Amino acid sequence: MRFLVNGHSVAFMGFISFLVSLCLVPICKRVSFHVNALDYPNERKVHKKPMPRLGGLAIFLSFLICYMFFGQTTSQMLSIIIASFIIILFGIVDDINPLRARFKLIGHLIASCIIVFYGNVILQDIYIFNYYINFGALAKPLTIFFIISCINAINLIDGIDGLAGGISSIYFFTIAVIAYITNRIGGLDIALSIIMCGATLGFLVFNFPPAKIFMGDTGSQFLGFMIAIISLLGFKNVTFRSFIVPIVVLAIPIFDTLFAILRRTLKGESIGTPDKEHFHHQLLKMKFSTRTTVLTIYFIDAAFALVSIFLTIGDNKLASYIYIILLIVLIFLVVKTDILFEHKKKNK
Repeated sequence: MRFLVNGHSVAFMGFISFLVSLCLVPICKRVSFHVNALDYPNERKVHKKPMPRLGGLAIFLSFLICYMFFGQTTSQMLSIIIASFIIILFGIVDDINPLRARFKLIGHLIASCIIVFYGNVILQDIYIFNYYINFGALAKPLTIFFIISCINAINLIDGIDGLAGGISSIYFFTIAVIAYITNRIGGLDIALSIIMCGATLGFLVFNFPPAKIFMGDTGSQFLGFMIAIISLLGFKNVTFRSFIVPIVVLAIPIFDTLFAILRRTLKGESIGTPDKEHFHHQLLKMKFSTRTTVLTIYFIDAAFALVSIFLTIGDNKLASYIYIILLIVLIFLVVKTDILFEHKKKNK
């Protein structure tokens, strides 16, 4: 553990992170207008006027400042800082002048390789139902793939005000709760979760509908990156439960990403082709307001988080009941909406 934390200072660290983010967001908003980092409305966008989109920079700077005050230097932590700079650099450039997907992927690959080869953060092995699996030569490629997948999952879900920030906050908070339950307050993954939770909530004050600023690719990619890192650090126990808990909390962005890939594949389109059929778009089509849509997804994601918490404390029965209900909701959405298959419109 390389953060100077205990049960009390962890909460203080989160509070400081929240305050720093809260103060930095208005500054980043002004910078966005100055450098023309604006999100202009189009047929796929929900907003109706140009919006500043460097809010993610405030989240990153809050994280960085807290590390400077509370952290200690290790090769692992340095790899996270360096890789974060790469993610942020590519994100800022993309928010000012959109990059092609292949160039963004290069940034993701560079950042992921720094984590794996310099930080030595690797998903090497795991126990699943009493079976031990060592990934061997596939461990490093698998870890890189996992990091890039998390980055893109959060990036894809960032479609309406407050969505990516809220889902990420629920993830960070859930990991912190699980740490408290399992008496792991001193872990690096927990310290990072608390810092990121505070930083993201500070941004969310300005991003909750109606948003005053967007996080942009700078923010969504950084959040996805940090979620991946925290998940990998939590895998050090190499148990199936330590593997499945963060995956369950991220159920909404994971399902939404998988549906987007399947939907575009079935249409014969590139998986990188943008569309307006994501989970949040389906709720908006059902005449939900933006705020109601976001709160509905928060509620569903919080239910998945509860599944993770119940799995952690060993209440598999209650976790299974909640999970079955959530699966029924998921099946309903697939059948009744265009999230996977395009339904024929009835003639009026």
